[in-house]
Amino acid sequence: MADVARLAGVSQQMVSRVVNGKTNVTPEVRERVERAIGQLRYHPNVAARALAGNRAMNIGVVALGVPLYANTAMLYGITEENWTHGYGTSVITVDRVSGPRLREAVQHHLAAGVAGIVLLTSLAAADEAIGDLTPTVPVVLFGPGGDDRAGVISLDDATGAALATRHLLELGHETVWYIAGRSDWTADGGRREGWENELRRAGRTVPPVLPSDWTAASGYAAGERIAADPAITAVFASNDDVALGACKALADRGVRVPEDVSIVGFNDVPFAEYFRPGLTTVRLDFFEVGRACAREVVANIAGDRRADPALPPHTLVVRASTAPPAARRSAS
Repeated sequence: MADVARLAGVSQQMVSRVVNGKTNVTPEVRERVERAIGQLRYHPNVAARALAGNRAMNIGVVALGVPLYANTAMLYGITEENWTHGYGTSVITVDRVSGPRLREAVQHHLAAGVAGIVLLTSLAAADEAIGDLTPTVPVVLFGPGGDDRAGVISLDDATGAALATRHLLELGHETVWYIAGRSDWTADGGRREGWENELRRAGRTVPPVLPSDWTAASGYAAGERIAADPAITAVFASNDDVALGACKALADRGVRVPEDVSIVGFNDVPFAEYFRPGLTTVRLDFFEVGRACAREVVANIAGDRRADPALPPHTLVVRASTAPPAARRSAS
């Protein structure tokens, strides 16, 4: 550190401020220090920093071990944001949003001495898991539902679902069918609520919900049901994986998208535009959601009550999978 300070022409205390991400450093001084760090290939001693600050330099994350794009993108965002503040990331995955496994994961992180914890799971399940643990470190909860409590990063998925449903109604479809996700996930509840409320607001019939478990395979099964019913002309899928499966089932049975059935997905996975046809979907930047979770826990660790919780809004990305309704041909 002394060599960095000498090369940058500042004090060792100033180098420490830059390395630890403190804000009371001018941009010009920060640039000089960072340039000196690069030239000297200086690597801060994380263990020494942790001892000096009497805290760990690791943040624990508990996430659902489900191979979905949203989970992966959020974890990536958390890891990247933690790194910019000098923290490593420890991840424990659980197979259910509730139950003893979630509580055990939180206890494991606490026993490991992490500086903070982020729970990427159902808000209700997270509250239950940590309700009587009285954690000694900041805990940030993530989950859909529009919860604006401090320490909670929440998404209003109902708004995104309403966008999808309204788009299909405005194209002229009489109603919109919904392929749900897993009912024990809060995300499905928000999307189902937004879809149903938008139909009721427009005075339209609310059809029965078609089940899925968020996977393309379950979307395919729902697509088989849709293909068999010529009355169905518009579908909102709870995520893009489900939409992909439904599109494949329809194509296999000679039902055209969007000529016979329009489909809207949710999440805008990176390959959504390469579906055939390109998928109309609701976009949410889950990488930035992950960064927001990390900013919140880092701010809490520093003693701030709340970081900037602003999240990118849901937006509708219109591609080629939606069109005005036409008389459906019978599936062959």
